[in-house]
Amino acid sequence: MKKITKILSITAFLAAATAANAKIDFVELEDNSKILGKWHVYAAAPSEKKEKRAQDSVWNFQRNGVLNISGKDQVSGRTGQMSVNIKYMIENGQIKRQKAPGREKYELCGVVRMSDKEMTVKCPFLFYYMKKM
Repeated sequence: MKKITKILSITAFLAAATAANAKIDFVELEDNSKILGKWHVYAAAPSEKKEKRAQDSVWNFQRNGVLNISGKDQVSGRTGQMSVNIKYMIENGQIKRQKAPGREKYELCGVVRMSDKEMTVKCPFLFYYMKKM
C-alpha cells in the first residue's frame, strides 16, 4: 500500500511540474504591422492563473522600431507621469525589446492572444493585458 501511495505522489508531482512548465503557444508575428499604435496596459500578472493587478500605462509601438512606454509611477509616486523610449524589433515571431533605455540588453516578449482590440503579451516575469486605443 505504501508503494502505491508513493507512486501516486510521484505521479501527481510530475504532472504538476509538467503543467507548470507547459509551453505557451505564441501568436507568430511576421512583422510589427499587427502591433503598431497605442495600447493601454490595464493589468499585469505573474501568470495567467494569478490575480491581475491594475496598471495604467500606454505602450506605443512606432513604425521606426521605437516603443514609447508612458504612465504614472504607481510604485513610489515620486515621479508622477513618466515616458521612456526603448528599441524593439520582431525576432522569431516575438517582440524583442530593450530592457532599459541606453542599454543593449534585450528581452523576448511573446503575444499570447491578439484581436483587433485586445492583446496579451508575456514577458519574462509578467503577462501584460492591453486594449487598443
